[in-house]
Amino acid sequence: MLIARAPVRISFAGGGTDLEAYYRKYGGMVVSTAIDKYFYVFLNVNQSNALQISSSDYRTFYRYDPDTAFLWNGDLALPRAVLHHFGVRRGASMFLASEIPPGTGLGSSSSVAVAVIKALSTACGLTLSRQEIAELACYVEIDKIGMPIGKQDQYAASFGGLNVITFDQAGVTVEPLNITPGTRQQLEQNILLFFTGTARDSAAILTHQRESSRRDEPRVIEALHAVKQIAIEVRDCLEQGDLTRFGQLLDRAWQHKKRFAPKVTNPFINECYQRALDAGALGGKITGAGGGGFLMLYCEEEHQSAVTRALAKKELRRMDFRFDVDGARVLMNTGLRLSR
Repeated sequence: MLIARAPVRISFAGGGTDLEAYYRKYGGMVVSTAIDKYFYVFLNVNQSNALQISSSDYRTFYRYDPDTAFLWNGDLALPRAVLHHFGVRRGASMFLASEIPPGTGLGSSSSVAVAVIKALSTACGLTLSRQEIAELACYVEIDKIGMPIGKQDQYAASFGGLNVITFDQAGVTVEPLNITPGTRQQLEQNILLFFTGTARDSAAILTHQRESSRRDEPRVIEALHAVKQIAIEVRDCLEQGDLTRFGQLLDRAWQHKKRFAPKVTNPFINECYQRALDAGALGGKITGAGGGGFLMLYCEEEHQSAVTRALAKKELRRMDFRFDVDGARVLMNTGLRLSR
């Protein structure tokens, strides 16, 4: 058996500038951290002439018989596309499970891609760098499947840690944020995540944003320029240890993000966010493309109980977490080898 995992992430600033429709013209930048909530892949080799995948999150099962065409659409399209890339057609069983509900804005689909790539490349005897794993995940998600997503999530899942990630026509660069241990600890303690109770399909929001960027719609492009500038300021204030300013910048970024596409927010999200501010949070946003998932807040310790109570009245549930530093890794490998 081989067990691999990859973390999900929280994006602090710059989300949206990682879409190619924007960064190929203007360059993009994201500040994000991986967190200790993971997507897991359990891989077994057997003597079967078939290939099987099951998922606890989607409660679905897929079996491939080599006598049929190998397609990567419908259920479990992403792991199927990765298996196709590595040429694995038979003799394997894969079980997939996540600590995070799918579609909740923490980059879980890219964590799937990265974890499956890490597992399969290891089982095939390949040694891929973190950069190569992230690049392959981008290729599978964006080019092979055609998902309308950006590139920040794949790099966050592969590298782990608290990073500044930049995007341009030449490629993607990942640089660890230069902050003191004390600032890192305080940041970790003061970032709160609340599950709104709803998942969402980000494809419609991201497709709208991508097409708006391609058409250079002033409202969207100006908002993207603004959040990229805020990402630069977020990097600077974190490296300077100014966390009060960081919280205020999150609020500014959220105001701009709401201009990306019509369904980024809704009255329920707006009410919950205002309740959090009234209870003492300095700023925050809905994670991912928006529309649901997790509400992320920056809140100093003395106000956290009040914010938690205020959001509990709206049935939002707080999720504890810590920052991840490992990125994608193999947890166990009993010497499993796949034939292709």
